[in-house]
Amino acid sequence: MVFIRTRVAYALKHPLSRGARRTFVTMQNAMANAGESEEYGQIRESVRSLCADFPGEYWRQLDKEEEYPTTFVQAMTDSGFLSVLIPEEYGGSGLGLKAATVVLEEVHRAGCNAGAAHAQMYTMGSVLHSGTEEQKERFLPQIASGDLRLQAFGVTEPNSGTDTLSLQTRATQDDHGDWVINGSKMWTSRAEHSDLMLLLARTGDGSEPRGKQLTTFLVDMRDQPGLDIKPVKTMMNHSSTAVFLDNVKVPKENVIGGVGNGFKTILKGMNAERVLIASECIGDGRYFIDRATNYASEREVFGRPIGQNQGIQFPIAQAYCELEAAALMVDKAALKFDNGEDIGAEANISKHLAALASFKCGDTCIQTFGGFGFAREYDIERKYRETRLYQVAPISTNLILSFVGEKLLGMPRSY
Repeated sequence: MVFIRTRVAYALKHPLSRGARRTFVTMQNAMANAGESEEYGQIRESVRSLCADFPGEYWRQLDKEEEYPTTFVQAMTDSGFLSVLIPEEYGGSGLGLKAATVVLEEVHRAGCNAGAAHAQMYTMGSVLHSGTEEQKERFLPQIASGDLRLQAFGVTEPNSGTDTLSLQTRATQDDHGDWVINGSKMWTSRAEHSDLMLLLARTGDGSEPRGKQLTTFLVDMRDQPGLDIKPVKTMMNHSSTAVFLDNVKVPKENVIGGVGNGFKTILKGMNAERVLIASECIGDGRYFIDRATNYASEREVFGRPIGQNQGIQFPIAQAYCELEAAALMVDKAALKFDNGEDIGAEANISKHLAALASFKCGDTCIQTFGGFGFAREYDIERKYRETRLYQVAPISTNLILSFVGEKLLGMPRSY
């Protein structure tokens, strides 16, 4: 693909550091053992080459100032990595979910954070799979080029939380058939850095089945009267916000998937989102394992490397085993998605296992580094805070276990 050739050319001009090369060789060997195609190898190499221009110092400064990584996001856009899932006829690369997981995994393994941009990859999925041809032609090429940012996903609300079918934001039609939306959304990441927001609102009158009372809208957030965005400060630099809508107008042409089909419209996108987030967790976990393994091999106390001690070596090995098992489930989910199969089970299980594994790898890495693991200049504490998020969002571990218990094991509903 064109973007791959472009990134390989970029890689030749930006050689990796010695430490990154060592890690990269390890990664390449693991990749070869896994039997990945040459195409994925090129993607991995290209992503790591790009990320070499955004070292820990870049992310530490952003974290300190609570600023958005504009330069990094633009580099990801220019390289074509954020449009891998958009078909070629709409300006994207036309690759599958597996390729997208490779991109995000490598971003996180390199010590970077794709949270500022990953929604540009998957939020457009509702338009791609449920939009009209006119909507696809109107929005997807501009999303692929980065001229339009679709990075905001307005689903969660202050009161309903993950009980999506109970959300209260309401949309009503005016005399012209257009829609007027009132309500609020919570934890809408990147809303301040997005042109469009995919928003779920209640349109039914209560007489319909619960699943038919919601509709998905594509809201233009640029100079929109009645739209108020409030930043929410959190333990990680994730551009979280609360969004308030007061008579926000949306043209009828911006209904995605038909009135009353909102919940169904977003579900497939949510499954892809969970797999992509899981791939970020795998990347985080491999970052932690790389750092812990190298440090344990080089750091000497009492006249020998600390990694020679089973108390240091075995926890790293255990965390690695759990991470690799989670990575296999992520691969399974992505490949099934690319084959057009339903991945409800795999998406949830991979997200659950990867989130737990990455956090365990992070905890093990901090324990290996000791006091230095808490020092900001080592970047481990930042990555540790960032990866902790994914046990809570998108979708908490408890709700995933509820899904597994009820839908996969046939036990009574637990809530």
